[in-house]
Amino acid sequence: MPFLHLCFLSAFTLSSLGLAFHRTHLISALLCLESMMLSMYIALAMWPIQTQTPSSTILAILMLSFSACEAGTGLALLVASTRTHGSDHLHNFNLLKC
Repeated sequence: MPFLHLCFLSAFTLSSLGLAFHRTHLISALLCLESMMLSMYIALAMWPIQTQTPSSTILAILMLSFSACEAGTGLALLVASTRTHGSDHLHNFNLLKC
């Protein structure tokens, strides 16, 4: 496995482990999701360079735009939940309550 692939795989794995084990605050979960998306974006942006394929960077740009939309939605949910519940602790949120 090349060193570059190992770096992308380790970044994605560490951020997914952070998402799995550090779920106390909503902002930490959102940061872990963003780091996962960033490692996937860098891997997709470097893929055409490594495979010597002609310009197929539209997939990376599309994923980056979806990542920006996901970040905006996540921050909107963070603000809304902080206003209604008083904090961003995930244990305060109950999906069964309206």
